[in-house]
Amino acid sequence: MLSRGIAARCVLALVLIGPAAAPVHAAGAFAIGKCGAYGKAIDYAGEAEATRAARKNCAGDCTTLTMKRACAALSVDMADPCGAHGYAVEQRISTSLNNAVRKCYEFGGKECVIRAWACDARG
Repeated sequence: MLSRGIAARCVLALVLIGPAAAPVHAAGAFAIGKCGAYGKAIDYAGEAEATRAARKNCAGDCTTLTMKRACAALSVDMADPCGAHGYAVEQRISTSLNNAVRKCYEFGGKECVIRAWACDARG
């Protein structure tokens, strides 16, 4: 049997080594297309992989944003989904949602609503 001191050191070593042995995820991406099209990818190993995954899920010619420990949001004009839209990448979800809607209105939207959002928490 192990003594309490040895057992405690083993547990401490597992706690310290465990996170280092786990895979590190570093990137997310959000792809934005026409008429409310979008794709998202979170917690990927790198920006290139996240960008490919987000674009794969977005129909048409899409603009891709990357995020690292951040949130992205897309807002579209409900009155004309193929018209004005806005998007934002911010550290806080509330800020990204608010800025996406604000930008949609700035670009001429009349009834802007959030179409999609995603957060990459691990970064």
